[in-house]
Amino acid sequence: MITLKSAREIEMMEESGALLAQVHHALRTFIKPGITSWDVEEFVHDFIKKNGGVAAQIGFEGYKYATCCSINDEICHGFPRKEKLKDGDLIKVDMCIDLNGAMSDSCWSYVVGQSTPEIDKLMEVTKKALYIGIEQAQVGNRIGDIGHAIQTYVEGENLSVVRDFIGHGIGPTIHEAPAIPHYGEAGKGLRLKEGMVITIEPMVNTGTWRMKMDDNNWTARTLDGGLSCQYEHTLAITKEGPKILTSQGDQ
Repeated sequence: MITLKSAREIEMMEESGALLAQVHHALRTFIKPGITSWDVEEFVHDFIKKNGGVAAQIGFEGYKYATCCSINDEICHGFPRKEKLKDGDLIKVDMCIDLNGAMSDSCWSYVVGQSTPEIDKLMEVTKKALYIGIEQAQVGNRIGDIGHAIQTYVEGENLSVVRDFIGHGIGPTIHEAPAIPHYGEAGKGLRLKEGMVITIEPMVNTGTWRMKMDDNNWTARTLDGGLSCQYEHTLAITKEGPKILTSQGDQ
């Protein structure tokens, strides 16, 4: 079932999203060579609790952590762990926050220390793909318009879009209808309505879009070992256009 949110509910979700954005802002300087993704996990969890929020991923379908920390070829749902991050690692930090019953969800990508031209391009294309998708999140458009715009742009840059993991509706729980693929045909799929709140979260790979699962049955990684990048926002469909609820101000 798709729930349409009231203006007040969207306002509350924006407050939750503002807290989530603060966490990502703080991670810009926190992430550096020598720390671990477990350090990221503890930093994020403490930040959320100190600001009155709840790390909503903990316990969701049995997941144990406040964050997903996916590194290099890991596409998503990487477990935080105690191996040190090194120069040139690409880490994706995904989290959900429940603030006074209002949900927000956002993933951001960070390069550890010095980057490379390959990583720079991958991050640039993935972030632009996110906003190209958001531009299509208009009342009256169809879900396929979002995916088609993202896929067309990404493949035009000789990169690939993950098929197995997609965006979704959100609130009052983390994952709700509708499903929001990052590929597809324009003019196809469910029509977007005012009051929908969704995530758009393209995962873009340097090689094949195909994936394999780790033995933990959570972590997905690229089939060919290529790098993967992700950016995600929570947004509301409004008559004035898409409203990003997890905006970081400058991004």
